[in-house]
Amino acid sequence: MSFSHPSWTIGIEEEYLMVDRDSGELATQSMEGVMAACQKELKDLVRPEFLQSQIEVATDVCQDVKEARKQLAWLRQKINDIGKDYNLAPIAASTHPMAEWDQQEHTDAERYHSFANDMQAVVRRLIISGMHVHVGIDDDDLRIDLMNQVSYFLPHLLALSTSSAFWRGRDTGLKCYRLSVFDELPRTGLPELFESYSEYKKHVDALINVGVIKDATMLWWDVRPAVKFPTLEMRITDICTTLDDAISIAALFQCLLRMLYRLRRSNQRWRTYRNMLINENRWRAQRYGLDEGLVDFGKSQCVAFEDLLEELITMLNEDAQALNCTDEIKSLRTILKRGTSSHRQLEIFSKAKENGADDLEACRTVSKWLMEETVKGL
Repeated sequence: MSFSHPSWTIGIEEEYLMVDRDSGELATQSMEGVMAACQKELKDLVRPEFLQSQIEVATDVCQDVKEARKQLAWLRQKINDIGKDYNLAPIAASTHPMAEWDQQEHTDAERYHSFANDMQAVVRRLIISGMHVHVGIDDDDLRIDLMNQVSYFLPHLLALSTSSAFWRGRDTGLKCYRLSVFDELPRTGLPELFESYSEYKKHVDALINVGVIKDATMLWWDVRPAVKFPTLEMRITDICTTLDDAISIAALFQCLLRMLYRLRRSNQRWRTYRNMLINENRWRAQRYGLDEGLVDFGKSQCVAFEDLLEELITMLNEDAQALNCTDEIKSLRTILKRGTSSHRQLEIFSKAKENGADDLEACRTVSKWLMEETVKGL
């Protein structure tokens, strides 16, 4: 079987919610001014999102995660600095602690008008943000093969990233509520299994030809072949409030793909499991994050996340060295030790309540922390 050696380049997209610096409330005023200012300075590295209160940034194509970190830090800082002129700040969280979805307006653009019309009430609730990681894989069939195999690890990535414990001022009881909202859209969740790129394209074309979708960008799977770039795009994760967490998770996705490629070159492969089984781990990652472990289907038992992570770090050592991200992979232990953004938000909320705050006041405290942590250490 012949295929080109992947470039393993990496690019990261992040979606920020813009909040009032004084109240911590989600922005409700027009974002035209701040968006125009951002686009003037950042050009095509920034773009509007579906809701007016959101801004999306995307790094250039980077050679490794160290380059990606430098650029993402710069983008976060720039959005924060520009936002100051409008008394707004970005928060890197997949839900806002107390925002009400029916008070939001979508961006005035034809594609978003069409989206709102097609999806109706489902799309009106989308006050959610995510992180997408692109890894350069030039060969079409290789991209599909690696997508089939890497799906097994998507719940692991999600568990490390959670930042959406709150919804409308309440603790949801989930570490990742974002996917509960996002999964109401069609064509979400785990990808289908395909034998080849041509089989994948055949199925996509079937939907395009009957007018159900315009193109493959309307497949909002947890991982998918990108349409505009020769990359595999991971989409399952929450956005990480702490920048270093985002970079470590991006490095993990990149290393997992290289490991699977390495196995393939040795005529081996990771066992593929039905979505029915992987979805159980997806739910466990949504509900518990890191706290209750995941199912190891090879061992047929639940395994503590600490053990799963150590196994991954050992297994990916060769790949981390080759991709210049050994430190970033080891830093995954830091997430496990001090918790994800969801853990820390819940701790801040609980402490505020213990000090006499009501739920709304406690949520404001969480929002203020998110503002600070989003730009900390840049």
